[in-house]
Amino acid sequence: MLSVTWRNWGGTEVCAPSATLCPTSADDVAAIVVRAADDGTTVKAVGSGHSFSGAAVTSGVHVDLSALRGLTGVDADARTVSLAAGTRLHEIPDLLAPHRLAMANLGDIDRQTVAGATSTGTHGTGLQFGGISTQIVGATLVTGTGDVVRLSSDDVELDAVALGLGALGILTDITLRCVPAFGLRAVETTGSADDAIDGFLHRVAAHDHHEFYWFPHTDCALLKANTRLDGDLPPDGPGRLRRYVDDELLSNKVFRALCEVGARAPWAVPGIAHLSGRALSGRTFTDSSTRVFVSSRTVRFHEMEYAIPLDSVPDAMREIRAMIARRRHRVSFPVEVRAAAADDLMLSTATGRNSGYIAVHRYHRDDPTDSAAYFRDVEQILTAYDGRPHWGKMHTRDAEQLRAGYPRFDEFLTVRDRFDPGRVFANPYLTRTLGV
Repeated sequence: MLSVTWRNWGGTEVCAPSATLCPTSADDVAAIVVRAADDGTTVKAVGSGHSFSGAAVTSGVHVDLSALRGLTGVDADARTVSLAAGTRLHEIPDLLAPHRLAMANLGDIDRQTVAGATSTGTHGTGLQFGGISTQIVGATLVTGTGDVVRLSSDDVELDAVALGLGALGILTDITLRCVPAFGLRAVETTGSADDAIDGFLHRVAAHDHHEFYWFPHTDCALLKANTRLDGDLPPDGPGRLRRYVDDELLSNKVFRALCEVGARAPWAVPGIAHLSGRALSGRTFTDSSTRVFVSSRTVRFHEMEYAIPLDSVPDAMREIRAMIARRRHRVSFPVEVRAAAADDLMLSTATGRNSGYIAVHRYHRDDPTDSAAYFRDVEQILTAYDGRPHWGKMHTRDAEQLRAGYPRFDEFLTVRDRFDPGRVFANPYLTRTLGV
């Protein structure tokens, strides 16, 4: 048993749990939950700590799922795989490779656990693809009463558990529907911000996966389009040295140094942004899906992201550009814009509508008052477009505000009342976002 101060990856949340326990089975988890309920304390599962919100914060017991990892089952005919909940996303490709399978879509960071990523709504981009939670077809959950419950796609409760915020129980096993292993042809081009914004709706409809990054204080944008290819193809395109220069040297080491300068001298940020924008260059390459989807992200940051109706993205981006100039924010990180297909999960940010995602970031050493003002101003714009905040990222919404944006919000609360009647899994974040 350990009891240490816990901080998330971005440094936005900190807590001092009374104990940190590392179960090795669902039965172990159930025993922990029953004991906590008897003691009148709370329990929170913790994965890699990559959420920027307070989803994993607790003064009670932290359940570290790092010992619950690996492939626990494969159905080759159905193309489904079962994974222990603490399995990291970056571990999954090697587990699936012998079965010639892959996850249908991924985000650009793979340090999260599969349970943490799905419970907070992690997603990639692509108008024909939902978030990772939509790939779930089964799950094993330890409820607040200590029951071990197995859910399948026939159970309506899976629509809640697949993206459950940690409010319903502790996931110990997740079954995903996979696809045959595939490659991606990635085309990265530079362009103007106006072209990236004006052409966004056309490009997300025309490409399997499209996103763009706009660099504040400039007219520079980096556009990415990925085309799916049959088979797990060998790498083709820029060599190892060029990939290192682009993905590690420029995107991490040099960028970190520039962010440090900007944090210490905010007046220099616009000049730094222009320098970063001019350093952009296009490239085309082919690789396995995972190696194209995922990027190395070692520069620490704070992040807010909202999902809005897809058609509203261009107008919202124009407002954000104007606001940054008007309010004289100094922003060293690019604004990221993506899309995802509608789904019917109870608390998915894309439930019931095709969605565009606008993500804003600040370097973790930036002045916290300035960063808070920037996030507040962006949030005000995006909530006016019926925006839904990413559950794993920073936001200020509460239960009543969120209820208005989620048709199945109260249905989720009904499942919560049944699975966690004693609120063993409650914490301040869930109290704010879901209510008592």
